[in-house]
Amino acid sequence: MGDVNKKLNIAMFGHKRVPSREGGVEIVVEELSTRMRNLGHDVVLYNRGGHHVSDKSYDNEKIDDYEGVKIKTVFTIDKKGLAAVTSSFFATLGCIFSKVKVVHIHAEGPAFMTPLLKLFRKRVIVTVHGLDWQREKWSEGFASKYIKLGEKMAVKYADEIIVLSKRVKEYFKDTYDRDTVYIPNGVNVPDILNANLITKQFNLEKDGYILFLGRLVPEKGIHLLIDAFKNVNTDKKLVIVGGTSDTDDYVSLLKESAKSDSRILFAGFQQGEMLKELYSNAYVYVLPSLLEGMPLSLLEAMSYKNCCIVSDIAECTEVVENKAVVTKAGDVKSVTDALKMVCDDETLVYKYKNEAQKHVISKYNWDDVTKKTLSLYENR
Repeated sequence: MGDVNKKLNIAMFGHKRVPSREGGVEIVVEELSTRMRNLGHDVVLYNRGGHHVSDKSYDNEKIDDYEGVKIKTVFTIDKKGLAAVTSSFFATLGCIFSKVKVVHIHAEGPAFMTPLLKLFRKRVIVTVHGLDWQREKWSEGFASKYIKLGEKMAVKYADEIIVLSKRVKEYFKDTYDRDTVYIPNGVNVPDILNANLITKQFNLEKDGYILFLGRLVPEKGIHLLIDAFKNVNTDKKLVIVGGTSDTDDYVSLLKESAKSDSRILFAGFQQGEMLKELYSNAYVYVLPSLLEGMPLSLLEAMSYKNCCIVSDIAECTEVVENKAVVTKAGDVKSVTDALKMVCDDETLVYKYKNEAQKHVISKYNWDDVTKKTLSLYENR
């Protein structure tokens, strides 16, 4: 193993933009890059241009430094299927014509650039945040082929591949006989906030709502959650927090399905104090996903002492273990039954609330994640 105290010149790309909370990838990149900078390493992030998940008011914000981390916004064709391709290509050029020695690529599609980086003797680490070609919006056409090619390029050329779940680690071993390194995401200990902004803007009170938070995409199972919630007799609201991710048609279907129930609220993309308050005051957090990488929103929800309801996919059950309510993935009745149970049994809810934070804080630590990642940068 190399000397992790040696100053490194590091680049990262594959995310949308930092700082932002547009998805789990962006949170991972921010947490890693700022910690690496604080340890004395030089880090540059290649942000995409164009519009992403957050409100359009953020689109023209361009910065060149964030907590000592250099930020470069690269040319991006802002169209579905082309944004990742073009931004990754120009990020790769930036890496090639710089003093960067280590390139950390986040996600499978951008890993298509791995052989070009290796040609210029860069050390390349790829983090597979999930098997992106399985996601509905990328399940066919050029985007699907590009992502699968990126996966194969990572397998063949990357110096190391990081995976976030044991199931994905098994996938790479079984499919390609490629060894990968399991490094799960981390979580911070948050400040628990009283309801203030959420009361003023959304009329929400402590324990008065059930929360979903994530990208509004089909694999998150939000349509199942809405159908299940409509069958539950409760005064609590269902608050759906998140932005579209090339999924406007799906979001329109969600809102059409929800419009008959005045208890269902779409709160849009949120970050900062509003987001913290939403986490802090939820009665229950629900993640009925059909497909995940390693859900950071679930880690965060538990860190805010939330009782959680999750689907029984491995990426969720690995995180919660026996500290949450588990439902059958894709089964509306199972989600309905779970919602009814928690609405009727406050004792159960507070049991899980009391266990959640200690459980995730003890297992998922960003400082540990950073040290393990740095060791791969130098492990030659």
